Amino acid sequence: MEEKVLKIKEELQNKLTNINNLKELNDLKVEYLGKKGLVSSLSSMMSSLSIEEKKSFGKLLNDLKNEVTSKIDELKEKLEKEELNKKLENERIDISLPATKISCGAPNILEKIIEEVESVFMSMGYDVVDGPEIELDHYNFELLNIPKGHPARDAQDTFYIKDEEVLLRSQTSPVQARVMLENGGKKPIRMICPGKTYRRDDDDATHSHQFMQIEGLLIDKNISLSDLKGTFDVISKKLFGENVETRFRPSYYQFTEPSVETDISCFVCGGKGCSLCKNTGWITVSGAGMVHPNVLRNCGYDPKEWSGFAFGFGAERLAMLKYGINDIRTFYQTDLRDSKNFDRKEV
Repeated sequence: MEEKVLKIKEELQNKLTNINNLKELNDLKVEYLGKKGLVSSLSSMMSSLSIEEKKSFGKLLNDLKNEVTSKIDELKEKLEKEELNKKLENERIDISLPATKISCGAPNILEKIIEEVESVFMSMGYDVVDGPEIELDHYNFELLNIPKGHPARDAQDTFYIKDEEVLLRSQTSPVQARVMLENGGKKPIRMICPGKTYRRDDDDATHSHQFMQIEGLLIDKNISLSDLKGTFDVISKKLFGENVETRFRPSYYQFTEPSVETDISCFVCGGKGCSLCKNTGWITVSGAGMVHPNVLRNCGYDPKEWSGFAFGFGAERLAMLKYGINDIRTFYQTDLRDSKNFDRKEV
């Protein structure tokens, strides 16, 4: 019996030296310690031994099992450690390598421009007001001194929905008319009304049938054109830089009198003349003027007691000037190759 045990030990030791991985070790464990393994098979010989022989052989068999188990476990621990180190080496991350760049979205430029304008006007005490996009002719035209048959209606190229009475608003001015009527001609007003407007105007890449307007209105007592000029100066410098100069040019709008075109000195060439300003040194950014007495009267304000000014910016035009965009469709695309430029450093 002792010779068999010694032989098993020697064989085990030789086989252990040739084991290279955990699978081979597990097969070896089954060969020696499995139910039909070499060590387990020795237990079947116990039945033919005397009581005294069983005691000595039983001890010898237990020692063998413990030794075999110990050597296999020891080698298993070593192989597992080697395998782990090998895996860590193969999967090692070089933290000195530059990080992978992940493309992310950019803020919508129209929303960004509108938020900038809102922030400036709110700092001056203006309210931001919204109104319906499906509007009545009464608010969109008649209250604003554009009666039926007026040629200005043709220039607006309006989208009518029903009997030329219900339409998609061609401007955000009807929001101003609604606010004036709600105040009953008794309260001062400081408001801007940014929002979508609709016109049949999509002849080229710089125009769209749907665009964003930012219109404003101030009504109080003793308001003059100089108040409008000061307001225009503030918003122009905030959007295009402190060095920008402003000027007014006479113009004509049905709802203001007098009416003006508002210009800024070219922020690219500093007023010297370039392709952006068409070599004039000036860029037109909006229309404005003093609220027409008829509009005040139509909306419940006595023009002898109250006065005010109104102005309107095109959000797309502001963005195209500020960010050098020459195709209005860019604002509505989701291609990051275009939209990534929206978040670049401002002028």
